Amino acid sequence: MYSDKKEFRRILLQVALFVITFITTTLAGAQWAYGKSVFAESFTWSDFISGLSFSVPLLLILTVHEFGHYFMAIYHRVKTSLPYYIPIPPIPFLPFSFGTFGAVIRLRSKPFTNIQTYDIGLAGPLAGFVVALALLVYGFSTLPPAEYVFQFHPEYEQYGAHYGDHVYSEEFVKQQIAGLDSLSGGIVDIQIGKNLMFIIAEQFVDDPTRIPNSHELMHYPLLLAVYFALFVTALNLLPIGQLDGGHVIYGLFGYKKHRIIASFFFVGIMFYAGVNNPYIQLSLAPGELLFNTSLYILFLFFAFTGLGLSKRDTLMYVLMIVALQFLMMVVLPDVKGFNEWLILGFLLGRLVGIQHPPSEIEQPLDQKRIILGWLTLLIFILCFTPVPITIDFILPGN
Repeated sequence: MYSDKKEFRRILLQVALFVITFITTTLAGAQWAYGKSVFAESFTWSDFISGLSFSVPLLLILTVHEFGHYFMAIYHRVKTSLPYYIPIPPIPFLPFSFGTFGAVIRLRSKPFTNIQTYDIGLAGPLAGFVVALALLVYGFSTLPPAEYVFQFHPEYEQYGAHYGDHVYSEEFVKQQIAGLDSLSGGIVDIQIGKNLMFIIAEQFVDDPTRIPNSHELMHYPLLLAVYFALFVTALNLLPIGQLDGGHVIYGLFGYKKHRIIASFFFVGIMFYAGVNNPYIQLSLAPGELLFNTSLYILFLFFAFTGLGLSKRDTLMYVLMIVALQFLMMVVLPDVKGFNEWLILGFLLGRLVGIQHPPSEIEQPLDQKRIILGWLTLLIFILCFTPVPITIDFILPGN
């Protein structure tokens, strides 16, 4: 009886998390695509409904992904939970949320063989990618004309279909800023990155003027949902630890090579993320530079403990990375990394872990599984975006 009540409460929690995530992603869709904030007094039920064009495709892809894991675990008789969705409630000072961190399932029993772990790991990304691909094709085959953007930016209409050549220029931005007073909130310029999937899809659009500008992709809710879902897929497929990609790398190459690949990839991410770090610029005052660099080294040290090295070796790696990043500032000052990846690296090093525990039973993969594994790694390459999003706040007087 106690077990039944516990199971009922667990299912109730999962349903509640899904409903809340459905609401938060719908609100996020209304905010992104149509500028309809739930905190505005004018927000209506129809504004909420408008966000469904974002939340429905996004949750469809994420749900298929998680149930790919779920059904494969059931197939291998590994006890597992239904998906736990992770909502992000709307926050007044954080208007650029996608409404969710994704979803996860919890394995209630441990897979004993590397094949079980491998199959469960790759089933989710493969299933979700199929749905994302179908929605991506549909989205690009039903693109509205270039004039669609003018309903959001009527001031762009004077420039016609090639408005992008004018409105994102430095001169145009200066003109806009000049027209603002000191009490104005300024301009927020959001640019969504492009992965290889989007770049390939754009090649099949007959009319180039219909291709969404990267500054305006948020006004195409279906494509924005696909982009975010592919971004989450790429994060899951990072060849690190016990992420889906880590399971695939472990299955394809084994424990020792996984350790090498995961460590190399982790160090690469942290190096790229810290290139041209604004907090350790050489232009800072010597005292401020020394203080910031010391904190940065401490931050990296805690992140790099995930490599499982001795403290001395960990510190050595950190100092080498920081030295190379300073060298990059001098030799290639215009090259910039995506500093936000530092947060991801810290979470990977401290919470997820870089290494993959060995399986109790090791079995060779058959040819079919090897092909699917390499296909999954190809999906990672197609979905990954080095700079997923750029948000610039331009204030009057700048």
